[in-house]
Amino acid sequence: MLDYSLLETSEITMSQLVADLTVNDLRRLTDEMVDRMLDMISHCVDGEVTFVPEDPEAYDPAAEKEEDIDLPWTLGHVIVHTTASSEESAALAAELARGVPHRKGRSRSEIPWQRITTITQCQDRLEESRRMRLASLDMWPDEPYLSNTYIGRSGEEVNAIVQFVYGLQHDDSHLDHIAGIIRQAWAARGDIISSAGSVDQSRFIL
Repeated sequence: MLDYSLLETSEITMSQLVADLTVNDLRRLTDEMVDRMLDMISHCVDGEVTFVPEDPEAYDPAAEKEEDIDLPWTLGHVIVHTTASSEESAALAAELARGVPHRKGRSRSEIPWQRITTITQCQDRLEESRRMRLASLDMWPDEPYLSNTYIGRSGEEVNAIVQFVYGLQHDDSHLDHIAGIIRQAWAARGDIISSAGSVDQSRFIL
């Protein structure tokens, strides 16, 4: 997967990070990210999907209800949120790639996280998101309009590839979040990671 830490230290720009990426690379990176998330939750049980972790830093100004602004996110909530964000980036990237001028507004659809209560639902949501994101890349023309750009919030030019990778970067930013929820959930049910011999503990070291 891409090393986004270089962006955090301002060593490179996003445009530089993705400069050599092709559409096939975006397909590969999408598969790698979805596979990583599926691997992380592969040993979880349904109770961990709705487990509410301790998160004193929880803050979601975009929450629909005021009482949810400081609500710690469940595993199901994070899966729904990350997949919706990546799908939005993929949809916007397809428009840019086809030469459609950038427009204000969102292209987002996120199912209510309260509906996600089982590991199977989490896995299905991730696989559905994989299918949707890969399908969006099939909408790109053979020669995408990579000169079709807009100025992003960081002040940097954003083309189709940058826009698509924004979604993957957002996914990556929540991997540690997912790992932390799982660690707390396992400890809460007495299944301490150190005693889970069949579990690859490295998946929780990010």
